[in-house]
Amino acid sequence: MKRTLVDARKLRCPLPLLKLKQALAQVEVGDEVGIAATDAGSWRDIPAFVELTDHLLIEQQNENDEFWFVVQKGDSD
Repeated sequence: MKRTLVDARKLRCPLPLLKLKQALAQVEVGDEVGIAATDAGSWRDIPAFVELTDHLLIEQQNENDEFWFVVQKGDSD
């Protein structure tokens, strides 16, 4: 298993979610994608996206107006 990090800070909605989707398409099932965002909409959008897929939200944190997520790739893209 490997972890890919995506810096989506200072990108406005929907770009953090798009960057996450692109990163998930590039990794193998079971790998993790960590993403940092500053757009408040990502706090809602990323978990909602994961709920609709086979991916798994491993971690979600809000620190100093930065939102951090770790998503494990499931069987769907």
